[in-house]
Amino acid sequence: MTWWKNLVVYQIYPRSFQDSNGDGIGDIPGIIARLDYLQKLGINAVWLSPVYESPNDDNGYDISNYEAIHPEYGTMDDMDNLIAEAGKRNIRIIMDQVVNHTSDEHPWFQEAIRDKTSKYRDYYIWRDPVNGREPNDLKSAFGGSAWEYDEKSGQYYLHIFSRKQPDLNWENKEMRQDIYKMMNFWLDKGIGGFRMDVIDLLGKDPDQKITGNGPKLHDFLKEMHQKTFGNYDVMTVGESWVLTPETAPLFADEGRNELNMMFQFEHLMIDELPETSKWDLKKLDLIELKQVFNKWQTGIPDTTWNSLFWDNHDTPRIVSRYGNDKKYRVESAKMLAILLHLMKGTPYIYQGEEIGMTNLAINHISEVQDIESYRLYHEKLAQGWTEEQIIEAINTKGRDNARTPMQWADSAKGGFTTGTPWMKVNSNIQEINVEEALKDENSVFYTYQKLIQLRKEHTVVIDGAFKMLLLDHPEIFAYERQNSDTTWLIVANFSDQETKLSLSDKEQIVEVIISNSDKKAYNLKELNLSPYETFVVEK
Repeated sequence: MTWWKNLVVYQIYPRSFQDSNGDGIGDIPGIIARLDYLQKLGINAVWLSPVYESPNDDNGYDISNYEAIHPEYGTMDDMDNLIAEAGKRNIRIIMDQVVNHTSDEHPWFQEAIRDKTSKYRDYYIWRDPVNGREPNDLKSAFGGSAWEYDEKSGQYYLHIFSRKQPDLNWENKEMRQDIYKMMNFWLDKGIGGFRMDVIDLLGKDPDQKITGNGPKLHDFLKEMHQKTFGNYDVMTVGESWVLTPETAPLFADEGRNELNMMFQFEHLMIDELPETSKWDLKKLDLIELKQVFNKWQTGIPDTTWNSLFWDNHDTPRIVSRYGNDKKYRVESAKMLAILLHLMKGTPYIYQGEEIGMTNLAINHISEVQDIESYRLYHEKLAQGWTEEQIIEAINTKGRDNARTPMQWADSAKGGFTTGTPWMKVNSNIQEINVEEALKDENSVFYTYQKLIQLRKEHTVVIDGAFKMLLLDHPEIFAYERQNSDTTWLIVANFSDQETKLSLSDKEQIVEVIISNSDKKAYNLKELNLSPYETFVVEK
């Protein structure tokens, strides 16, 4: 069994995890201090969001030096210590790798903009003006044109994200070799692999207005595999916001020699109005959600591995989004955990998800930290949206929701820092924190702990076939996992109403494997489920 198929990955957003020196910003020594907590949870890998040197225009996803640690986070000695201390606890460190773009403060770009004849000029994508304007109408993901004019050279450079994040030119072989050398620098340190940021953009053809899945993308990924991580026993996961079951095997099929798995986001887009943006909201449709999961669980070959996640640093808290973060916060948080972790694939937990952390509502744009939400605010005002509409959209889908400081204890600063936190701590700190969760044997934390243990102990969670049940039921999410030895039944009431149903035509009493209630057994012939009640049994 490939090692990364039977573990659970925990994502740390270092800026918000644990501050060790009182400056209000999370850091690497803070992470080291919390490794025993992660070991208790049971995870065996940490995906670490960027800790490289960066001007922080996009909170570290704009890298100015790939082989140095941002002083806010610590030193390279701290990083080496983290890798070593995590290893002692059987935890591997998965580094976030951003190779679609750099910061405009990276030495390569500084040289490229200083000297048009420098070899580093071609490390980026430059075009002449067309009719005195941008080369074409490509848009930035953060709003506005994807082209930025450089007055000194009279050319435009491409930036799919912020203007301070110029895109690298993957057509340049020398640039690619420098990237591979940098990746091997980290692999030689003993890290457990890479999470590859917006990896589907590397093969872009901006002249044809092709950004994702360009014609040479998979040539570049095969070369990357050959030159870097293919020579190490590590795991790799790529990010793509436009992935489909048809394209996933091109990245992650076992015979492709590219990546191990991909993140897909289709299940997190179904509360958006079709053909709009993530900010144009509609009510969650459970049947649509089940259709998406069914497609991804059954529509890709067995030789292509899934990743499973609800939350990450770019998405709002799932208990606030698809659950009920008020009256049924604990029940719905457990329901969402059980549903996801018993599907086929490698699960990812985002920091705080395991204690049921929630979104943090803002009242005014001055409270926003995230560049994407800030730019949305001004863009939507210009389009005629009211301030109330924009703030509602940011509170529902904004990235800051996931980035509030980790809630360790019932104190004004949540045990995150002794100083002034870089970002506001959620006001529900008294109710939701690690100290309280560890004291309560029925907390969300212990549901996650048990789910991780079940994955390690039962092969059906790893290799069992997936079968969706009751696909058209408007409130019940149910499925089976089955291998040659075992069949598990997972049933969830995905609503805040009591729901009755029957899953057997005869009396069938089955004992609980895990649930979010205190029931020890269920009669499959007559089920009366409370709001968000969820259980797993062996048939």
